[in-house]
Amino acid sequence: MIGFELTEEHNMVREMVRRFARNEAAPHIPEDDKNQNFNKDLLNKMGELGILGIPFPEKYGGSHMDYISLALACEELEYVDTALRVVLSVHIGLSGCCLYQWGTEEQKEQFLVQQATGKKIGTYALTEPNAGSDPANLQTTAKLEGDTYYLNGEKMWISLADVADQFIIFANTDKSLGHKGITAFIVERDFPGLSTGTIHDKLGVRAGNTGSISMDNCEVPKENVLGHPDEGFKVAMAGLDTGRFTVGAGSVGLAKAAYDESVSYAKIREAFGQKIGHFQLIQRMLANMLRGIDTAELLVWKAGWMKNQGIRNTRETALAKWHATNIAQQCADDAIQIHGAYGYSSEYPVERFWRNVRGSRIYEGSDQIQELMQGQYALNIRQDRPLRCELPPYTPLEE
Repeated sequence: MIGFELTEEHNMVREMVRRFARNEAAPHIPEDDKNQNFNKDLLNKMGELGILGIPFPEKYGGSHMDYISLALACEELEYVDTALRVVLSVHIGLSGCCLYQWGTEEQKEQFLVQQATGKKIGTYALTEPNAGSDPANLQTTAKLEGDTYYLNGEKMWISLADVADQFIIFANTDKSLGHKGITAFIVERDFPGLSTGTIHDKLGVRAGNTGSISMDNCEVPKENVLGHPDEGFKVAMAGLDTGRFTVGAGSVGLAKAAYDESVSYAKIREAFGQKIGHFQLIQRMLANMLRGIDTAELLVWKAGWMKNQGIRNTRETALAKWHATNIAQQCADDAIQIHGAYGYSSEYPVERFWRNVRGSRIYEGSDQIQELMQGQYALNIRQDRPLRCELPPYTPLEE
């Protein structure tokens, strides 16, 4: 059976996150964006509301909600600002879900519970100065001596780098094995040899924290390997399946924000003796926004439904992310056009929408990577093989 009606729980989550984002976060965003300041206080509130543990079972400190709920939360957060949604993308989509999917029971109890309750903030460190779309080319190394791994290298463009307490870091344990020589490690901020820094003057997401991670003989206990030592690449790619899902969902929210601002402006701005909303070319832009928003949302919900069922969704999630981010970019661009010169200034938020969404077409897999994936799936060049650890399906709580 196919249905598009949101449940009572979905509506509750949407309303709760909407109130938080618009009432508590939105007033600070313009100033934080201008000053390139990440408001850490918002993390505490998100933790108190259960937002940081939405898709995880109660036994691990989570809110035990499904992936459509996660999508709605991402949408409402990015409606206000991309920096808010980025928190869920890295803390839940990349870090928490990797722990949930690949972690041992001991690791889940030690690390996932802390993240799901918001007591600790998690992030995910794959990208390097010379390894973005080519993650198999990692230069960070890990050498085992006794019961300790020593990590050396640098990660770049890591969201929440200067904020996170726990990191999932990917390193090469045997470069001769290619991607099979990559291992995933759970690293804590106070481990010797770890340091982080913040990247300033980004085009967008200026109210968020993005930075670098340096490892100089960073000491990581052997028991902090996530998955098997030869599964790091699989852990990384599986994490992207949920990370991309959150990016696509958030992009729907940004597109809706750009649309709403455009409709409001078109109703009050006058030119040639009438409201500009009466001009057909303005109506055409608004109509195309709606078409894109609806198709993007449906693709995101399809991927979310598959996640709820425990069905592998790498292709569907990549398609949703690719489509939704491009739609959001177009909506933001048209919103600036509709606002004219005012859209080019910070007097209205549409210029910030445009700056923020541009990065989403790069991180978690660029447009070109997503497009190649779809072509390879079409020709059966790319096929998804079963993983040793699949992301568990959503199981509703018994009444």
